[in-house]
Amino acid sequence: MDAIDKLLAELKNEYQEPQPSQPQPQPQPQLGIAQPAIPTSPKAASLIDNLLDEVKADFAQVDAAEELQRQQELEQERIRQEKLKAKQLAALKKQAEEWLAKLDQFSPEGLWFERFAEGYPSKLAAAIEYLQNNL
Repeated sequence: MDAIDKLLAELKNEYQEPQPSQPQPQPQPQLGIAQPAIPTSPKAASLIDNLLDEVKADFAQVDAAEELQRQQELEQERIRQEKLKAKQLAALKKQAEEWLAKLDQFSPEGLWFERFAEGYPSKLAAAIEYLQNNL
């Protein structure tokens, strides 16, 4: 075993770096946080910069896709709201037409409505406005 110990000691001395005369203080690692080694070669720094650029581009692409999806959802909601308004207006128009058909023009309500409708482009538009505000 003596020869093996001697050989191991020689290998250890060969690969062990010489110690400086004064020990340099080592920074204390923060608990739970691994500190990555920062390469000093320009080639390694360039690789890291390229990686960071790729990651930034990926995040920008994801952000753009999310924004596009959000815009599409808003547009779909706007279209849905417009369709709902159009459907409500069609129902109100039908109701106004029926109300106008039943309205006696010579009744107090009919006479009042004639004066009310003077400010509108048509009696139907006036009836829609009247019914919309009084339902």
